[in-house]
Amino acid sequence: MKFTIFDPLNRSQRFDAADDDGVNSSKAPTIGDVIAARMGRRDLMKGALGFTAIAATVSPMALAASRAYAQTEGSSFDFTEIEAGVSEDMVVAEGYDAEVLIRWGDPVLPGAPEFDVDNQTAEAQNQQFGYNSDFIGTVPHPEAPDDPDRLLLVNHHEYTNEELMFPGLGIQDDAEFAKMTQELVDIEKAAHGGSVIEIRRGEDGKWSVVRESTYNRRITAETPMKISGPAAGHARMQTNADPSGTEARGTFNNCAGGITPWGTWLMAEENFNGYFWSDQQEPPATETSDDPATILNARYGVPGKWYAWGKFDDRFNIDKEPNEPNRHGWIVEVNPADPNSTPVKRTALGRVKHEGAMPAVNGDGRVALFMGDDERFDYVYRFVTEAAYDEANPDPDILDRGTLSVARFDEDGSVTWLPLIHGEGPLTAENGFADQGDVLVQTRRAADFLEATPMDRPEDVEPNEQTGRIYVMLTNNTRRKPGDENAANPRAENAFGHIIEITAPEGDFAADTMSWEILVKCGDPSVEAVGATFSPATSENGWFGMPDNCAIDAAGRLWISTDGNSAEDTGRADGLWAMETDGEMRGTSKHFFRVPVGAEMCGPWFVNDDQTLFLAVQHPGDGSTFEDPSTRWPDFADGMPPRPAVVVIQKQGGGRIG
Repeated sequence: MKFTIFDPLNRSQRFDAADDDGVNSSKAPTIGDVIAARMGRRDLMKGALGFTAIAATVSPMALAASRAYAQTEGSSFDFTEIEAGVSEDMVVAEGYDAEVLIRWGDPVLPGAPEFDVDNQTAEAQNQQFGYNSDFIGTVPHPEAPDDPDRLLLVNHHEYTNEELMFPGLGIQDDAEFAKMTQELVDIEKAAHGGSVIEIRRGEDGKWSVVRESTYNRRITAETPMKISGPAAGHARMQTNADPSGTEARGTFNNCAGGITPWGTWLMAEENFNGYFWSDQQEPPATETSDDPATILNARYGVPGKWYAWGKFDDRFNIDKEPNEPNRHGWIVEVNPADPNSTPVKRTALGRVKHEGAMPAVNGDGRVALFMGDDERFDYVYRFVTEAAYDEANPDPDILDRGTLSVARFDEDGSVTWLPLIHGEGPLTAENGFADQGDVLVQTRRAADFLEATPMDRPEDVEPNEQTGRIYVMLTNNTRRKPGDENAANPRAENAFGHIIEITAPEGDFAADTMSWEILVKCGDPSVEAVGATFSPATSENGWFGMPDNCAIDAAGRLWISTDGNSAEDTGRADGLWAMETDGEMRGTSKHFFRVPVGAEMCGPWFVNDDQTLFLAVQHPGDGSTFEDPSTRWPDFADGMPPRPAVVVIQKQGGGRIG
């Protein structure tokens, strides 16, 4: 397979480039089909069609006039929104400070060397902050659990942009791909994974990294890990290096994630397929293949061959280690409080391109985790633990036992969670599932057989324990064919995505059936053909496209971060928007923060009763090169490339954000 030449301005294209190989061939209706059938008869009853028409045809002048309304007492957000646009620096709402907490290359481990961009080594990078920050979470400090000014912060390092990290590479194509060396690959591996850093708020109210903390830790693509749960030891998990199938090495392409009630960190392995290599020029023809491994790899887009790792490490060459891809695509649990602990891949939660895994404690004590599989026409999942969470005596392996389900969105407004259990329905040996471990290794195929609803790139799925609602970020689906248009999502080649709100009955996150609504369809409401459905109170700065991550603050309010906005596509950078979910203002959005040119907005995380907000600025300068970057954020120093970083936002003079 030839290395794909990606659109350098579209990070999402890079990490969905295997869609043609891993396309979901399920015949179940897409979410667009269901929305059409459902809303076609309900719009008139609820008056939603009239609302849609207003939102879709409102003029820029009317939107500007509505801005004053957006600042009224009807809003739960009292900040003055920023102007949408694109610039070399980040921009935050007036009255707030946004400061860099830690950047790619900054020291993490005690004694780590300072960053030297001209003399990078794998040894140094293993001790320094990794590349492309994504999920952010915090846990109480083990020695001071009640001290709000001392925390452990965790952060994912999703992937690497070689053309921005290293000189002389340029935007990747076949020729540039060949320039990768063993040394550069080793640095890349060290820049993946995640970091644990101790942070402290000083007397001046500012947060800083405790540089010499013994809790500081790096996790990389080489870190030893344990495999647990039903797929541990399975024949599909066994390799030459690990014939037991219980000990893995490394984690990579970790996107969103989660923090458990018992204080552990959940790392979600997303586009793992892109790291695997084959010496064959073209992969086996899946249409005529009867080889189970070929069929399975095709469903996940393996080999993606986006990186050169397989040239130098047989672990990433599927011709030599055909089962290694099966050991990735899991949720990895890490104990930040113990820097010597071994991360655990929890196979009971399924193997997909996980965007995240955010838990909610149910009324009966069981824990429900919600997850998106970030690919066009793939699914939304839920895992419910078998045992109840015992705060006084937490079970360290509670995530090894429970039920994984996949969502079917029905026309009557219900969501049915379909259990992925071996021996039930079509999940039998006759269909290629020998046991429960087999079902989990082949989670996508199992969900296909259950005819779950193919979605428009489900990314973050966030439960709100205060309201019993769950928010599903559907980033886009540019491969939806003409003919899928409908009243609720009338867009073929849906470039802007939408957000679905699921309501658990009486707050029961473990219920077999729930209800759903569309909160908003994204894009520019002033362009009638787009069909966006933001509230008319949303200003010209308040709309967005491509929702990706989200956060629920302490007040139960929804915040949305985006991936894919650009000067070319939307005339604005990615950023963070505050979204009303109740009352007359429902569907109203306000622009709070925007990232530098080329960057993606990731990982919003609130602490201290919403007085601090952490954000991750990923791949600033994407689409440019080391030699000629579109921004040198955050250092703005000659010779220094842009550096992904974690940003901390606080209100000037203190107080709640938003």
